[in-house]
Amino acid sequence: MIQRPDSPLSAPMSRRTILQGSALLPLAPAMAGEALAADAASAKSLAKPGEFAPASGVYLDSGTMHPVPLPAKASVDAYFQARAERREWSSHDVEVRIKSAFARLINADPKDLAFVQSTTAGEQSIVDALDFPAAGGSIVTDTLHFFGSFWLYDQLAKQGVDVRWIRPDREGRIDPEAYEKAIGPDTRLVSLSLVSTYNGFEHDLKRICEIAHARGALVYADIIHAAGTVPIDVKASGVDFAASASYKWLMGDFGLGFLYVRPDRLERLKRKRFGYYQLDAFSPHVYPFDPPGDTIADMTPRADAEGMFAGGTHSHAVMAQLDWSLARLLELGVGNIMAHRQPLLRRLHEGLRAKGHEVVTPRDCRGPLVTCSLPDAHKRLSEPLSRAGVAITLSRNRFRICPSWFNSMDDIERCLDALPTA
Repeated sequence: MIQRPDSPLSAPMSRRTILQGSALLPLAPAMAGEALAADAASAKSLAKPGEFAPASGVYLDSGTMHPVPLPAKASVDAYFQARAERREWSSHDVEVRIKSAFARLINADPKDLAFVQSTTAGEQSIVDALDFPAAGGSIVTDTLHFFGSFWLYDQLAKQGVDVRWIRPDREGRIDPEAYEKAIGPDTRLVSLSLVSTYNGFEHDLKRICEIAHARGALVYADIIHAAGTVPIDVKASGVDFAASASYKWLMGDFGLGFLYVRPDRLERLKRKRFGYYQLDAFSPHVYPFDPPGDTIADMTPRADAEGMFAGGTHSHAVMAQLDWSLARLLELGVGNIMAHRQPLLRRLHEGLRAKGHEVVTPRDCRGPLVTCSLPDAHKRLSEPLSRAGVAITLSRNRFRICPSWFNSMDDIERCLDALPTA
């Protein structure tokens, strides 16, 4: 969808064109001060020259799939070159580095992380390990959670699980009080997205964990739109489980993500799947020269998150990619990324409302996206955005703009220029 076209003949005036045309006029007092300084700081991308491939258009769809930085691609290329030349490539060393890096992003211990295929796989693993539906108990979740999880909880409800759904208020928020009302003494799991994929709302995770734990429930958080975009402290929040894939804000690819498990919760989980990557020790008694034994093998599982949830092999190529991208995120600093993004989000709120669009993202959200509801959004916006060379998330009745740290204020202005009025 990224093509660089001519501007529409009747393009509306934007803040950018007005400022360019009035450069000699004195600045209005309202534009002075902190807001103006923040806007100026976000005028340029945080990316270094050569970190991303040149693009003729504007990419504001990192919440769907983040562009691959060129150094991360080079890391993957080096991995495949080593494979092609039959040279040794130390997967263990890379695994240690990327687990340590992701652990730093969310303030976890590396031993409390397990590799998973995706965020959904992580969530499903927790549901299985809590032995739903067989063990009984209710589940509390909300409609700002990932829509892909609707299917999971709908099917559990059809199998007899009491699934309680919380809906947001008119401003697109969910107050912890709503969870306090929904969580009962029979609730065993609370499941939510820390930052909503729909509208970017960020839960008060610490407060919800306090409410849930007081009633004996455990909390799972989908952190795919939070990890690498907003500060996360799994220890301070008390969250029991959290999962994220890597192809969005972690700048990885499909097929590899992370599952966090609070270590004191492992004993409450049931191992439902068995993979040899779970093992800490393996001594067979069936092959030539093996020591004799009463069983086919002596096997001891690991005592950490991998010991509970690991299966078999996982993507080494994505590990190579994350080896660069996670280090870069830590170098940039999540706080700096968020500070860079906030003026871009403020400008989107301002510009979208000026064009008559219904913004469903609360104004003060820190997350990396702004969503508008619009009937037939995909049908109405595909052509003008494609013509303008602007890529955003287009759904049937909504659209979403997701700026990353490589985007600039000029990208936001080009997007607003390209969007027709509601």
